[in-house]
Parts: sequence; structure tokens; C-alpha cells
Amino acid sequence: MDILSIIIGIVVGIAGGFGIAKFLEKSNVSNLIKNAKKEAGSILKDAKTEAEATKKEKILQAKEKFLELKAEHEQVILARDKKTAEAEKRTRDKESQISNELAKAKKVNDEAESKIAEYAAKIELLEKKQQEVDKLHKSQVEQLEVISGLSAEDAKNQLVESLKAEAKTNAMSFIQDTVEEAKMTAHQEAKKIIISTIQRVGTEEAVENCVSVFNIESDDVKGRIIGREGRNIRALEAATGVEIIVDDTPEAIILSCFDPVRREIARLALHKLVTDGRIHPARIEEVVAKTAKQIDEEIIETGKRTVIDLGIHGLHPELIKVVGRMKYRSSYGQNLLQHSREVAKLCGIMAAELGLNVKLAKRAGLLHDIGKVPDTESELPHAILGMQWAEKYGEKEEVCNAIGAHHDEIEMKSLISPIIQVCDAISGARPGARRQVLDSYIQRLKDLEDIAFGFNGVKNAYAIQAGRELRVIVESEKVSDDAAVNLSFDISQKIQTEMTYPGQVKITVIRETRAVNIAK
Repeated sequence: MDILSIIIGIVVGIAGGFGIAKFLEKSNVSNLIKNAKKEAGSILKDAKTEAEATKKEKILQAKEKFLELKAEHEQVILARDKKTAEAEKRTRDKESQISNELAKAKKVNDEAESKIAEYAAKIELLEKKQQEVDKLHKSQVEQLEVISGLSAEDAKNQLVESLKAEAKTNAMSFIQDTVEEAKMTAHQEAKKIIISTIQRVGTEEAVENCVSVFNIESDDVKGRIIGREGRNIRALEAATGVEIIVDDTPEAIILSCFDPVRREIARLALHKLVTDGRIHPARIEEVVAKTAKQIDEEIIETGKRTVIDLGIHGLHPELIKVVGRMKYRSSYGQNLLQHSREVAKLCGIMAAELGLNVKLAKRAGLLHDIGKVPDTESELPHAILGMQWAEKYGEKEEVCNAIGAHHDEIEMKSLISPIIQVCDAISGARPGARRQVLDSYIQRLKDLEDIAFGFNGVKNAYAIQAGRELRVIVESEKVSDDAAVNLSFDISQKIQTEMTYPGQVKITVIRETRAVNIAK
């Protein structure tokens, strides 16, 4: 029973506690609801207040924006109205101007019509007067025809013929006087220009010789140059093509050759050999080869120095080389380079006197004789050959024509061409400038060598002893000993039939076989 009572008491206590809790919870919920309603009412009131404020602010902003847009629109309308007003004003001004111009044009048109009418009346009056004049003239002509017994046409023809004969006579007389005066004046002016040109150029007389003298310190050197059984001197002559004369002349050796290049190579090579002291055939060939190369370099340097001295620019390197080679060529005994330099200077002065291109004249004067320095034999005249070279290396047409026409081989096409011809004649006609006999002598020596080169197997040919001996060096592989004998005879027969020469010509054919090996 106690336990039951306790359990019942616990159940009742729990039920009572639960009821109390429910009551308290219900009381709290109603309080919370009241508070929430109260707070919601406050929030709604604040929201309505804020909404009214925002509404008023937005309405105010909308009014301001409207006013601003309205002001801008009014400004645009005002600007458009202003432009429209200005356009209307311009249109009114144009209309006014057009009206004035129309009025003026109408006035001018009225004046022109009145003048046309006036001129028409005057023309009609003039035509009437002209008809009257024609009638009077016709009657006068008829009266003159009756008096003179000639018709008007016959009288006019007689008058024309008489006037024509008189005019022709006067014209011929005037032309003859003018031509004579022009000839006299031109002749005097030409002489004046030529004399002035000659006086302003310092001429150099340089006549080429066929011998050079090589000075030595003592006669003991002569034996070393000759060598054992003459092998050194033979090797030197074979390598250079120059005759070396060692005689009783004290402290001197004579080098004889018509070709200045060969003679200069021999002189320089001999100087190097004597200075070095080693003189034997192998050394001679080596020194001669080096000297020939040195001469080639000197030729190029001479050409460059010449064109610089004359103020000539843009010359092709091959033409510069040809100009340098002129130093070792002669024209009728006159050094070709000195002659060409002199002609160039004369041409420059004469062109300046005549108001022509001075540089072009100098260029043509320097190159006018390049055809005399050929690498190979040619049958063309030297003027034509020089013109072909100038064309090949890009020279101007005036220069090429002047080169080709300075001996009248072709027609002259520019004023520079006769200047070149005149200056060439001036340079060659100076007293002592040329020696005619020397040129024919050198030509005879060249002809001797050319005959030898015309046979197969000939390597080199040298005319020595003033043309009294011809030494021919043949290739041992192509010419045998027996063929060398026959070659010597054939050359002598051809010289007899084709050339005219004083005395005798000795033909020596040299055939040499070498066996060379190198020990390593």
C-alpha cells in the first residue's frame, strides 16, 4: 500500500507539474505574441514613415530631372531656331544678290543688243563704202591698163619678178658677207683658243728608246751575270726576251729590247739579282716572275694615280689598268701615257673655253689611244678598237664616239669629238715629240715576232740585236729536235717572202728538256 501510495503520489506530482508547466508556457506564449504584435506595429509604422520620406524624395528628384531635361530641350530648340534663322537670312541675302545680278545681266544684255544693232548698221555702211571703193579701183585699173597697154596681172607679175631678183641679189650678197665674216671670226677665235690652250699646258717631251743602261759597281759583276759557259745570261735572256749586251763598256751593261715592259722587267730583275748575289738559272726565273708581277701592280697604281691627277672618276678597273700600261707603250717614239695625259689636259682647257663638259672631254682625251695597248693582236684600227673597249666597259656615247672618230674612222656625233682630234694633233705635232723612224722600226720587230708565233709549238719569240736576230723558244713536248731545224728554216723562208728588211735576220730555235723531281 505504501508503494502504491508513493507511485500514485509520484504520478499525481508529475501530472500537476505538467499542468503547471503548460499553464506557464501558455502565459509566456501570450506575452511573446503581444510583444511581437507590438513590435510589428512599431516596425510597420516606421516603414510607413520611411516610405513616405522616400516617396517625397523620389518625387523631388523626378521633378529636378524633368526640369533639367526641359532646360536642355529648350536650349536645343533655341539653337535649332537660331540656325534656322541664320539659314533663312543667308537665303534672303542670296536671293537679293541673285536679283541684283539678274538686273545687271539684263542691263548688260540690253547694252550688248544695242551695240550689236549699232555695229550691224556700221558694217552695212562699210560694205556700201567698200563696194564704192572697189568700183573706183576697178575703173582706175582699167584706165591704167588703157594707158600702159598691160593688164593688171601682167604688171603684177613684172613687179614681182623685179622685186624677187633684187631681193635674191641682196640676200646672196648679205649671205656671202656674213659667211666671210663668220669664217674670219671663227678662224681667229679657233687660233686664239688653240694658242691659249697650248700656252696653258706644260708639255713634257719623252721620246722612247730601245735600250737601257744598267750600271754596276765593278766589272767583276759582269762575269757573275754571264755565268759558267754563259748559262746565266742565256737564262735571263730567255726569261725576259731582252738582249743583254756585256761588252767593254766600263761599269755598264746594255739592255736592248723594243718593248719597254720587257726591258723594265729585265732591269729590275737584274738589279735584284746583283743586290742579292745569288745568280743562277733557277733563281733568275723566280726573280723574273716576281718582277713581272710587281710590274703588273705598278701598272695598276700608275693608272689610278693618273685618273686621280686628272680628276676623272668612276673609270672601270680594266680601263684603269689599260691607262697604266700606256706608261710602257710609245706612239711614234712618244710615250703614250704622257701623250694621253697631255691630250686630256688640252681637251679640258679647250672644252672650258667653248663652254662644254670639261670632265667628259678629259675622260675622252685620256682614253683616246687605249686601242694602242692591246692584249691580243687585232686587225682593227686602234681608234675603233679603243671605242669597242670603251663601250664594253660602260663609257658614255660621247666618249666612245670621240675615241672612234679622232682619226675619222667613223662620223663625229658630238662637239667633243673634234676637240679630241685637234688636241691629239697638237700633242703629236710638237717639235721633238715624236720620231717617225722609231715607230716603223718597232713595228718591224713586232712583225718578226708575230711571224714566229704563227707556227705551232712556239712558246715565246723575241726579236733582238735591233731586228737582226729572232730567238724562238718552243715547247719540247710538241716540237722535236728535227722539227726545230725545220721550224727555223720555215720561219726564215716566211720572213724572206713577207717582210722587207736591211741586212740579214738570224733565226735561232731553242728547245729545252727539263727533268724535275723533288726529294722529301
